[in-house]
Amino acid sequence: MNPAFYPVKYVIMRLKRTANSLFLVFIALMTAACQSPSQKKQTDAVNIFNLDALYADQSIIGTTPVKPAWSSDGVHLAFLWNDEGFTFRDVWSYSTVTGEKRQLTHKVDEAALEQKIAGGEAGISEVVWLNAAEQQFLYVLHGQLYSQKNKQNAIQLETDKKTISNLALDPQGKQLAFISEGSLWLRPVNTAAQNAAISLASGLNPKAPIVSFKWAKDGQSLAYQINDYNPLPERDIHYYTADGAIKDRVTRAFPGDETAEYHLGMVNVDGNKTTFERPNASDYIWHYGISADGQSVFINSSDLLIKNHTIYVFDTQTANRQVFYHEYDPKHLRPDWQVAWAPDDEGLIILSDRDGYLHLYHQKTAAQQPVQLTSGEWEIASFAVSQVDKRIYFIANKSYLSERQIYSVALTDTEIKRVSPTTPGTHEFYLSPAQNFTATLFSNDATPLELYVIDLQSNESKQITHSPLPAFDQYTWADISYIEFPSHLDGTNLVGRLSLPADYNPTKKYPLIVGSVYSDSVRNQYGGRTSHPTWGLDKYLVSKGYIILNVNVRGSWGQGRKHNQGLRYGYGVIDIEDLHSGVKYLISEGMVSTDRVGIWGSSYGGLMTMMSLFKKPGVYAAGIAGAPATNVAHAYPGQMWVMGEPTGDDQPDRYQNQSPLYHTDGLVDPLMIIHGSKDPVVLYSDTIAVIEKLIEKQQIFELVTLPGTSHGWDAEGNDVRLFSFKKMVEFFDRHLKR
Repeated sequence: MNPAFYPVKYVIMRLKRTANSLFLVFIALMTAACQSPSQKKQTDAVNIFNLDALYADQSIIGTTPVKPAWSSDGVHLAFLWNDEGFTFRDVWSYSTVTGEKRQLTHKVDEAALEQKIAGGEAGISEVVWLNAAEQQFLYVLHGQLYSQKNKQNAIQLETDKKTISNLALDPQGKQLAFISEGSLWLRPVNTAAQNAAISLASGLNPKAPIVSFKWAKDGQSLAYQINDYNPLPERDIHYYTADGAIKDRVTRAFPGDETAEYHLGMVNVDGNKTTFERPNASDYIWHYGISADGQSVFINSSDLLIKNHTIYVFDTQTANRQVFYHEYDPKHLRPDWQVAWAPDDEGLIILSDRDGYLHLYHQKTAAQQPVQLTSGEWEIASFAVSQVDKRIYFIANKSYLSERQIYSVALTDTEIKRVSPTTPGTHEFYLSPAQNFTATLFSNDATPLELYVIDLQSNESKQITHSPLPAFDQYTWADISYIEFPSHLDGTNLVGRLSLPADYNPTKKYPLIVGSVYSDSVRNQYGGRTSHPTWGLDKYLVSKGYIILNVNVRGSWGQGRKHNQGLRYGYGVIDIEDLHSGVKYLISEGMVSTDRVGIWGSSYGGLMTMMSLFKKPGVYAAGIAGAPATNVAHAYPGQMWVMGEPTGDDQPDRYQNQSPLYHTDGLVDPLMIIHGSKDPVVLYSDTIAVIEKLIEKQQIFELVTLPGTSHGWDAEGNDVRLFSFKKMVEFFDRHLKR
């Protein structure tokens, strides 16, 4: 970062913050210097840990790079990053030829310095190249579109539009398409004139917006998807803020309500439109794509219960359709299917678990059977087809369940080649246009997420960013490993992620916290579950002497169809038994005190926490349920994938059986509930319904209400996050430390 681009005030603040960071490191080092080696290790692992420091505005783990974007020649890579650990991201670039990394924008202005740098603003949200050789690019800031060339001042291109997103140049680089307020817009890139975009296609109405689009290879047409939410009911969410009583009206369906309709259309750059009709517009559209020759469009679709998986192929000229692929499975629970056009339009590449695990298949025509390209007791998470070397690049857990490594396979040869280095961890890759490089966002249990570039010819990997502050290396972090143990019910092999104190003593027994509990929680990436910013909370708890366990419960990705289908009709049933199996295993290994086990989770994890306390009294000494889904009859319709329809005759009481609301009589152990009053996903009124029952039976609990906070209560501001995490630590210390 070059201070010359910033106002003096920023430079002073930056020096102050750097000095504060170095001061904390100095104190830690001076304290350690006066201690014995064993005392030093304990100090590093415990004494310098502090929630306020871990979640400071200038993050000790740095700011993760996001949104890698290749130039058309595959030489330059743009990405969004902040090299000082603040939340505001600017545009950076990397050259695969020179190896140079540069900061291209400096969008910090003195008037809004505190808000942008220290106040949590995310900064620039998208970037695309116009002319990489001249460092000319477009980006979105505060929902507005800007153009910048080299170090010249940025120009705002569209002043009369709001919330611009989804920037995409046509394959020839002559026209820019984007979405604004539910409509698809098109503007030439050879002009800097303001408001030059024209409306190419509009949503049906404000509640039926265009949500995505894709360019055809010839740059003359685009396919686009409309989600029509008009059939959904509206509900009022009441809550209080400093401004008084507030009422939000949200579009929100419950299982059994009418659902949205999903439409796909195609529009030429001259405005001519085609609509592709399916037998049932309420069936989900999971993916769609235009063939390279522009003659066909596929729609990857399923019914609302995701039991019928159908891929339609349409003729773009006539809109005639055919069923290209169909599969029916009455127990299917996860819509993990993915589809793409095969090289040279020779049919489709389909990701399906039809053989029991998610693998790749090649189907040339609707009349032919799919040919399996990969196999084994491991699963593929995502893939991309290279039209250059005719290979399919994919992310899979082939090396181990917790891993997400990059591999490739050809259509004509089933030999699988590993692309990513042998370092364990999690990758998310972005192929360059020439497919000679791939960018990848990588992290593992010990390393925060960074940007790398891999040469696909030599497999050489180069790290582009380094995000953590210097103080990061002064900490002795938790030891993280993976364990396997059998289900105590049916012997199914289960996998757990285990975090141990750095000074772990195998002769001692430790308090255990199971959580945060959720599906797909066993990942070798920094922080484990990254959908919630609990990486610092976990490390703080471990530094205080707790063991933390995450379990890949039934319903999770990665262990095959049989494993995830064990969750069918089973919220709060088989999943909490899997959690209990992990507890039993650690107790049997002599690692954990039987009477000092806690559990916590949010949303579905809050459901599992409550069900574990209500149905397994005495197993857990304390539990914390965040935004708990206490009544699955008020879940989203998508939860019918697991629960089935509310009117199911085979198990008429299944919704009650899966809802904590109907199991409160079992509570005897300490429970804390944390819930935001503005939550439109899990209604705060459902928490009120539960606590009314608890009060009636004089069952003791603690309630932490976060006024005006939505579903992601720990991701809506540092003040709320720190307050909530400190409440959680105090609660667990009170009941588990003793």
